[in-house]
Amino acid sequence: MAAKQHKLHQTHIEVGQHTIGEGSVNVIAGPCAVESEEQLFAIAKEVSALGINFLRGGAYKPRTSPYDFQGLGKKGLQLLKKAADTFNLKIVTEVLGSSLIEEVYPYADILQVGSRNMKNYQFLKELGRLDKPILLKRGMSSTIKEWLLAAEYILLSGNEKVILCERGIRTFDDSVRNTMDIAAIPLVKELSHLPVIADPSQGTGKRSLIQPVSAAAIAAGADGLMIEVHNQPEEALSDGEQSIDFNQLRTMMPALKQLAASVNKTFNTSEKIHETV
Repeated sequence: MAAKQHKLHQTHIEVGQHTIGEGSVNVIAGPCAVESEEQLFAIAKEVSALGINFLRGGAYKPRTSPYDFQGLGKKGLQLLKKAADTFNLKIVTEVLGSSLIEEVYPYADILQVGSRNMKNYQFLKELGRLDKPILLKRGMSSTIKEWLLAAEYILLSGNEKVILCERGIRTFDDSVRNTMDIAAIPLVKELSHLPVIADPSQGTGKRSLIQPVSAAAIAAGADGLMIEVHNQPEEALSDGEQSIDFNQLRTMMPALKQLAASVNKTFNTSEKIHETV
């Protein structure tokens, strides 16, 4: 069902009044983890002011070390909802497993499946029974075929609103956090009708690389970008080294908009600028 021959046209997904796919580029921006109301509102305000329509933020965080910050849980979800309502944003947040679907579902406009869960097939089946879009990240050591077959589990269970996310793969090279597979973007668009976005933050692990890799992803045909943004990256409780600050985001946005136009894509941003709340 994910294969291109299954469908004559590319899938586009409606999230409120916004469309993912169909020749547009959407930006999903926000902190790796929700840390506090002050932090999240500062970021949401900046994201909205730049015309970005989607706020990302982790309420539950799957950390390699059990001693690292694990997220605020339900309080984080409530803060995401409050910020999103205040600044008219759509929420993208990760659901870590079957036991959390019921809790996360009312707050999320798009439910994210992280790299670690891409091969949790029973979980994918359960997500396939939902009526909200699922953002499926590529597994850190997964082939393109495995990634598309993971999407198949969601599609076969009835949910056709699947967004694929290339987030880099683990290789022998340790100079970056992951090896960002830019070639995967046009390849998957040849093989599948599903929209594909890129996560240059996870893909590189270095804030200095986020803008050039974002540009490369758009040039390669990506339907969107997922970017980690923090008001104080050096003090972030999670992944600060791969989070950009507000000045970097302000510099990136017009450059990426111009690039999108050069490859005949619409940069999907709102023109509304929010005043201080």
